[in-house]
Amino acid sequence: MVAIEESILVQAPPGAVWEVVSDLDSEPKFWSGTKSIRTISRDGNTVRREITIAFRDQKCIQDVTIHPKDRIEARFVKGIIDGRKDTFVTPDGGGTLLRVAWDIKLTGMMSVFNGMITGHIKKGTMQALESIKKEAEGKRS
Repeated sequence: MVAIEESILVQAPPGAVWEVVSDLDSEPKFWSGTKSIRTISRDGNTVRREITIAFRDQKCIQDVTIHPKDRIEARFVKGIIDGRKDTFVTPDGGGTLLRVAWDIKLTGMMSVFNGMITGHIKKGTMQALESIKKEAEGKRS
């Protein structure tokens, strides 16, 4: 499994950060590894969606559970990725700690690329966190 954890301190209240990260349809705006999203179904706080990832334009199915104002759990349930990506929004003084934790692996014949993707995911996660920070800090006023 590839385990990656990155975080950033956002100078905005948790509500502003939550507004950005909980807009699931805008994920490709922040995450360069996500090319497109199509919602398949919704059931309460759980969304099943098909995402097209930048790695060879592969499609994956995710079950995303939203825990309001706290965290978002995205479980890869079908496709070349197995595992999860969790996003946490935590008050921190006058700002917000935004943290993303990955625990994933590529499946099948793609598993030979597991070591190679670590750097790409880490870099993409930091870029996403910076973009989310910028967006949330613009909403704080």
